Amino acid sequence: MLILMKLLILAAFVSGGFYMGGRYDYEYWGAVSGMILGIITLLSDSILQKVKPGRFIGAFIGLLFGLLFSKLVLIPLSPVLADKINSLSFALNAILGYGGLLVGANRGRNLTISSVLRLFKGQAIESNLKLLDTSVIIDGRIADICETGFIEGTFIIPQFILQELQHIADSSDSNKRARGRRGLDILHRIQKMPNISVKIVEEDFPNIKEVDAKLVALARMLDAKVMTNDFNLNKVAELQGVSVLNINELANTLKPVVLPGEIMNVFVLKEGKEYNQGVAYLDDGTMVVVENGRRFIGKKIDVAVTSVLQTTAGRMIFSKPKDEYEREELKLQRG
Repeated sequence: MLILMKLLILAAFVSGGFYMGGRYDYEYWGAVSGMILGIITLLSDSILQKVKPGRFIGAFIGLLFGLLFSKLVLIPLSPVLADKINSLSFALNAILGYGGLLVGANRGRNLTISSVLRLFKGQAIESNLKLLDTSVIIDGRIADICETGFIEGTFIIPQFILQELQHIADSSDSNKRARGRRGLDILHRIQKMPNISVKIVEEDFPNIKEVDAKLVALARMLDAKVMTNDFNLNKVAELQGVSVLNINELANTLKPVVLPGEIMNVFVLKEGKEYNQGVAYLDDGTMVVVENGRRFIGKKIDVAVTSVLQTTAGRMIFSKPKDEYEREELKLQRG
């Protein structure tokens, strides 16, 4: 259907060019010109879809200011260069207009239609906005990261997120109630930090029922980033072009690099899923699977890393007891 529509548009350009050329007895060249214009139009559609609306807005405003500045420059020069004013006017319009267009497009890359509307409403346009999800508030690590100074700017807390936190804090379930109250305490702690500005916004989306969907819609409206620990929200937001800061991904990235053959001292805590396996954990929570480690449950042993598996949920380290690993390596070396 889309290909047929494009062919019809191209045919309309060709027939239009043929008709216009026929008025001046240039039917052939008119049809060729129409076909070229049609191809350019169809190609521009795919190119323009990749360009952010903010660049168009910025480029248009930059072009207007460039042309306006050109006219202002020409006012004092008109009496002096009266005979050359037309050539000078054309040159200044081209140079300053094009320069303003480039500057505006570059400056407006993060500009959105909603931010322009907010400006007309008398609301200041802010940058570096971050929307906090319920999961990241309750988790609490965001407050520790903020205290280190690695994150700064403005945190946006929607009213519907506060209502969800309050609902969890008022739950009859003791675990949920504790998590909700922890989330409220974390928010109070962040509010007191000097390098962080916390703002409560009233914007809501009555037609959207899901809190996650409301959060993504608000992020698109404010051109803000979403901070979350929720894997599903992470994927939904990215599909809709919203930037996401995932605390779990940050934690996984900061875990120390472990290479095959490296020796580690671990405490074998429990039995693994597979036969004769033992399971240990590092201080950062990384699971260490010890092959033939079942007999060492409740003991500290030295293990050698055999492989590392990185998943979206985290990282798993596979290992063997050091003595067993060294025997196998010695056999391989001998032949």
